[in-house]
Amino acid sequence: MAGYKQKLFNSLKPFIGVVFLQFGYSGMDVLSKAALNKGMSNYVFVVYRHVFAFVVMAPFAVVLEKKGRPKMTFSIFMKIIVLSLLEPVIDQNLYFLGMKYTTATFAVSMYNVLPAITFVMAWILRLEKIKFKSIRSQAKVVGTLATVAGAMVMTLIKGPILELFGTHGSSTHNQQNGGVNLQHAIKGSVMITIGCFSCACFMILQAITIEAYPAELSLTAWICLLGTVEGGILALIMERKNLSAWSLKWDTKLLAAVYSGIVCSGMAYYIQGAVMKDRGPVFVTTFNPLGMVIVAIMGSFFLAEQMFLGRAVGAIVIILGLYLVVWGKSKDYESSSPVTKEHILPAKQTVDESYGKEEHSNYEVVTISNLGAGNIARDEQV
Repeated sequence: MAGYKQKLFNSLKPFIGVVFLQFGYSGMDVLSKAALNKGMSNYVFVVYRHVFAFVVMAPFAVVLEKKGRPKMTFSIFMKIIVLSLLEPVIDQNLYFLGMKYTTATFAVSMYNVLPAITFVMAWILRLEKIKFKSIRSQAKVVGTLATVAGAMVMTLIKGPILELFGTHGSSTHNQQNGGVNLQHAIKGSVMITIGCFSCACFMILQAITIEAYPAELSLTAWICLLGTVEGGILALIMERKNLSAWSLKWDTKLLAAVYSGIVCSGMAYYIQGAVMKDRGPVFVTTFNPLGMVIVAIMGSFFLAEQMFLGRAVGAIVIILGLYLVVWGKSKDYESSSPVTKEHILPAKQTVDESYGKEEHSNYEVVTISNLGAGNIARDEQV
């Protein structure tokens, strides 16, 4: 019984990890938007975020991976430099800039194209195997498209109000979306889309790097450290005339930097790497639209926000899409594992005869002496 529970827990770990990530990202969107609205520079915010992430993750990497850490090579180090540029610097700064130009809801909605971009890139680089005549491959393709479509439905279609949770409040963010300047919306959309592409590249490269450097904690610490250095250089250039932007107090700015650093950078990089080793980058990013469902449900329960029919339909589509992707990936996972037991005979077999011994293996001719009656030759498969 204990063995069954352990096996069940191991099979559920990837799902627990990616769902935890989405809960963490949902909290980050709220806190980071509040910090940016209070005038915090997005460049400085990204730097402090990775400072806190490195401070927390580095001791774990040093202690827990002291003996099993692979040797750092020039090739691996260059990959880590690119990783720390793609996500900590390019993706996060463009995402927060896009959020400044639009709203947090708009930014989260736009970011749901990430699974589709990652899926296409993984397929091109042969990290994701697609056979269009295979049912499991069709399920992955349809499921990925469904998650993106569901996220767009939640964003674009409003519909009548559903008073499922006894909420009668007003939804403020819908009014904010309506007040976004068109020019700012276009700028924000372009920035967030480029950020999505950069994040997809990060996911693919992280999956490749983790194979050559299978030390998730150390890789996370390196990404956070180099992301701090690279992001710090960019922040010093962009905020060279505003040194007060680096000041922190005991307020929302500090809370946002600490929370997003520990949860959404340090722990997120580690969990992503661990899950990618087992299930691949597409599995991780496919759960990204689940964040919108979490935000919508939490907003209805705790913030008395209105639940619209469009949101409910979109959430159902996302969940169905996730089910299809998970089913397709589980079939891939099962097919890559040995599921059948075959009777394996010894590689070498010795035939004892009165006049000596002969060894033979697969499909070889064995000559059996029959005491003067002649030699009989036959083929034997082992």
